[in-house]
Amino acid sequence: MNAPSTPQITLYTSAVCGYCVAAKNFLKSRGLAWNEVRIDTDPAEREKMVALARRTSVPQIFIGDTHVGGYDDMMALHRAGKFEPLLSGESG
Repeated sequence: MNAPSTPQITLYTSAVCGYCVAAKNFLKSRGLAWNEVRIDTDPAEREKMVALARRTSVPQIFIGDTHVGGYDDMMALHRAGKFEPLLSGESG
């Protein structure tokens, strides 16, 4: 009778990235936790991110197995009311 768990939020980031900071600030403002993967310190993680996201820019944001995209993509989902359902485990 456990409540459904919130999908893990994963952010692929690098050190010098304004959009990465903006994405983390947005998540923090919503009281959310995330797993940060630094691609600038781990080339293997960068390759994994590119394979999963098919993009080379950061941040790349995943909620569970769903690729949200970058910061602008996440904000567009939020404005459209589709970000919170993803957090509830509903697929879009």
